[in-house]
Amino acid sequence: MKPTVIIAFLGTQLDAGGGAGRWEKWRPTVALTQHEDLVVSRLELLYPPSQLQLAERVKGDIASTSPATAVNLVEFPLVDPWDFGEVYSALYDWSKAYRFEPEKEDYWAHITTGTHVAQICMFLMIEARFVPGVLVQTAPPKKQAQSKPGTYSLIDLDLAKYDAIAARFAAEQRDAVSFLKSGIATRNKKFNTLIEEIERVAVRSEAPILLTGPTGAGKSFLARRMFELKKSRNLVSGDFVEVNCATLRGDGAASTLFGHKKGSFTGAMADRGGLLRAAHHGVLFLDEIGELGLDEQAMLLTAIEEKRFLPVGADQSVHSDFQLVAGTNRDLRGAVSEGSFREDLFARINLWTYDLPGLAARPEDIEPNIDYLLEISSRETGHCVRFNTEARKRYVKFAQSAEASWLGNFRDLAASMTRLATLADSGRIGEALVDAEIARLRWLWQRSSAEERNPQIDLEALLGSEALAQIDLFDQLQLRAVIAEIRQSRTLSDAGRRLYNVSRSERSVVNDADRLRKFLVRFGLTWERLIER
Repeated sequence: MKPTVIIAFLGTQLDAGGGAGRWEKWRPTVALTQHEDLVVSRLELLYPPSQLQLAERVKGDIASTSPATAVNLVEFPLVDPWDFGEVYSALYDWSKAYRFEPEKEDYWAHITTGTHVAQICMFLMIEARFVPGVLVQTAPPKKQAQSKPGTYSLIDLDLAKYDAIAARFAAEQRDAVSFLKSGIATRNKKFNTLIEEIERVAVRSEAPILLTGPTGAGKSFLARRMFELKKSRNLVSGDFVEVNCATLRGDGAASTLFGHKKGSFTGAMADRGGLLRAAHHGVLFLDEIGELGLDEQAMLLTAIEEKRFLPVGADQSVHSDFQLVAGTNRDLRGAVSEGSFREDLFARINLWTYDLPGLAARPEDIEPNIDYLLEISSRETGHCVRFNTEARKRYVKFAQSAEASWLGNFRDLAASMTRLATLADSGRIGEALVDAEIARLRWLWQRSSAEERNPQIDLEALLGSEALAQIDLFDQLQLRAVIAEIRQSRTLSDAGRRLYNVSRSERSVVNDADRLRKFLVRFGLTWERLIER
């Protein structure tokens, strides 16, 4: 059995015990050494310099009651023992300098003596494992047993040893994960694993989070649920502020995000706080962050790192402490290589990146989402709507088939459920209604696919009538096809890989983006110009 070492603060009131009658009162530090079932090998007694006399008296009394206990008096100077920062820093410095040998000794930290601040700091030292031991809590004896040393109990902060507490934490985490999914019993293993990690990050980290994935995959919805989860844990006190960066253009982009001073530009009739300031102590969700201009990206980087930024036209910076959640359907890695997105900003927001899969990639989750959407519809309208058994089978079979492309992802599914719930007679969705809805979805996706294959490209608007007149029809048709492919791609490299899908395999050095960029230069075009909204 390893020897026991106790670390304790001197109780300037309790340990004094009333002078000559000190043995008549319970003195917690001395009492620790009086228990018959406890042998204290060493006591590290932290005392303020002004209480040296009392510390020496306690040491002498312990020597008479427990000769086997060595008492080390540790001078612990504090200007204000109620100052949390000062006490914690002093304890931390002491713990780093102390030579702990947990393989040879057991360490107990006494939390009955000292100021409340000192006891809290001792608790934190144990919890953070700066002091590798357990807490010992002492209590005085009952009135009828004044001669006894009282009681002591040990508190091990390794919660993994407590099944009931561990189960409570596990249940809390399950509830949080379910909250992020709005209670939808999703079945896709990869998606469930992703949400479980997002839950841990949401409640433990204030760093930026990047959500990627196709339009309609639920990035905005998940960002708001993350905020609501943090709000329920009192981790944020501000608001959820959302903006789609694709709607920010020109001089108004910086003003919208960072605010402006009155008179800073034409039309600035009054000061404007901006969305970053509105998100103070809350969450700022920047959807489609890849659409931000380079100037706004630089200003955003400063705001993330320094929590300060300059409103347009201002001479002094303003403060805003917010957590950033960003969303994008573009491959920002490609945008960085093309120069349309700052590398330093990408590195800053790429600590926690999660790619949300589209609905077509989660066919097993379609059915629970159907139930969720119909439940939402029932709550909103006050009318319960359900599928007939055969109608449900028919709809789910089609929804999970390769024919169902779900181009709009969950927006398509939500719109489909809204139509079915609205048209259902007596709250029952029958086979005829399902057949009509399937036909509608087929038409919708066929039309969208056709528009993607044959988009309307206005070359005259891009090149000008004079330049267009100098280009052969053959080249015009080819250019339209290339532009259509570019506008369907997340990056220039992505478009190049598809356009040069055969010839690229014959090259020793593959640089699809460079080849495509040179093709565009022939017509005076650039990637940035072609993807402008």
